[in-house]
Amino acid sequence: MNYFKKIINYARPYSKYAWLNVLFNILYAIFNVLSVLTFIPVLGILFGREERVTVKPVFTGIAGIYDYVQNSLNFYVSHMLESGGAEKALAFVSIISFSAFFFKNLFRYLALYVLAFLRNGVVKDIRDQLYHKVLELPISYFSEKKKGDTIARMTSDVKEIEVSFLNSLEAIVREPLTIALTLISMLAISAKLTLFAFILLPVSGIIISSISKKLKAKSLLAQQETGNFLSFIEETLTGAKVIKSFTAEKKMEKKFQKSTSRFESLMNSVLHRNNMASPMSEFLGSATIITILWFGGRIVLNGEDDMKPQEFLGFIGLFYLILNPAKAISQAFFSIQKGNASAERIMSILDTDNTIKDKPGAIVKESFDQEIELRNISFKYKDDYVLKDFSLSIPKGKTIALVGQSGSGKSTLTNLIPRFYDVEKGEILIDGINIKDLTIESLRELIGLVTQESILFHDTVKNNIKLGVDEASDEEVIDAAKIANAHEFIVNLPKKYDTNIGDSGNTLSGGQRQRLSIARAVLKNPPIMILDEATSALDTESEQLVQKALEKMMENRTSLVVAHRLSTIQKADEIIVMHEGKIVEKGKHDDLLKKKGIYYKLVNMQSLQ
Repeated sequence: MNYFKKIINYARPYSKYAWLNVLFNILYAIFNVLSVLTFIPVLGILFGREERVTVKPVFTGIAGIYDYVQNSLNFYVSHMLESGGAEKALAFVSIISFSAFFFKNLFRYLALYVLAFLRNGVVKDIRDQLYHKVLELPISYFSEKKKGDTIARMTSDVKEIEVSFLNSLEAIVREPLTIALTLISMLAISAKLTLFAFILLPVSGIIISSISKKLKAKSLLAQQETGNFLSFIEETLTGAKVIKSFTAEKKMEKKFQKSTSRFESLMNSVLHRNNMASPMSEFLGSATIITILWFGGRIVLNGEDDMKPQEFLGFIGLFYLILNPAKAISQAFFSIQKGNASAERIMSILDTDNTIKDKPGAIVKESFDQEIELRNISFKYKDDYVLKDFSLSIPKGKTIALVGQSGSGKSTLTNLIPRFYDVEKGEILIDGINIKDLTIESLRELIGLVTQESILFHDTVKNNIKLGVDEASDEEVIDAAKIANAHEFIVNLPKKYDTNIGDSGNTLSGGQRQRLSIARAVLKNPPIMILDEATSALDTESEQLVQKALEKMMENRTSLVVAHRLSTIQKADEIIVMHEGKIVEKGKHDDLLKKKGIYYKLVNMQSLQ
């Protein structure tokens, strides 16, 4: 229930709707009980088992409210019988009953009406906060989690919260009120029979509780399995070309079916237990009614209580009013147990501590003036250090290239400077200030990033280029595209800059996507540029176009370039050759060739000597 309480905290901004819901449910409960009570005196008079009341009753206090209501109805019905006969009395009772049922259902609708604002508002706020948290969490969090599982938590788990928790709020608020008012009326009729009836109810509660013990655990496993097969779907859509080229369709289908079979088994177990709640509670309620009929009938027949036959019938009617609320509460209990598993999964994201965040009093840095310095830094992703006691200086206006075999730590450096990850030891300084002392936003505003994989969004060309600069004019967007050698192909698109490029830009070629990525970085106009193998995935023609765009972009900027194709970094001010997280050579292209060391071998392997 702890997670249920956390979810309920999201209802605080909508408390006015909660109080209106309570008010309308109180009125609903009152008219629900009155719809039964109005029949008790009528039954007695119409069938001659009640003395007619000829003097209008006087209200003597809350303790005598039942007798006052009963005698008032008797008085009006008696008056009707004397003045107009039984038919007039029957018409009066019918109007009273009609009114009671009308207002009962009116207030039920109004209670549900205001609850909709609360329910939908809470769901919106949870989704918004989840998305905010996903944007806020460090890259390391998602490298350890399946994308499909995160998507499942933001979709199916939130939906489960809406169904299980928020729909249960109505039962939790309304049904106890109905039970309380009904119970008061039943006690007024016969305390002895009421106490007997409620001795039986705890037995029902124990039985229902025993059924629900494993419901939360099964629901949690089911939601986790939802994340698994959503991950399969996401991987299949992303890697469809690879799956088909390796004719691995049957293998992937088998893995997916294995996951959905586990989900089917878990959901069968969950639904069987959940579905048992309603018939079990109905059976137990019916058994209780039969027992009360036997016990109460004996009281009336043997004259052991002053309860009249019509009151006994009214008592049975009132007890029936309790059965549905009791059943709804038991169903709500099951739903909350089921929803608690989803709430736990949602809160595990919301409660995750963000290790990369602004420290108190962080500095806002608006310019880059001198150099970037990596001073004795060490970093590891898991167990083994990728970088150890690594130092490097990148002066302003210089282009520094990083080369080396895969796993030598080149791309890791490009992740550390923008603080996608934090160093384990040492420090990274910009103009002598530790980047941990800067606000993350101002640090990243100084940096432009172009990666090997062009990350584009399902939007127009213009909006993709303007991703980090919303206020940019159309002329500035076009200028950025021209620098990136992208303008020529953009103007040939169906709607030019307003053309939607599809999911991940899949309507464009690899070279076109990369040039849009470069245009996006150019428009941002940062003083520091990081290029992580920006041309390694391109064909020769596209590489030449992109390389020219990169050279234009890097003019008068400080650039850190990770290069797989060594032809792209021959003009660098300094080339850093890395091996197993250490610098083994550094210098200009021609100087490194003369040394005939590791760089010379790398160049030879690419036939670029």
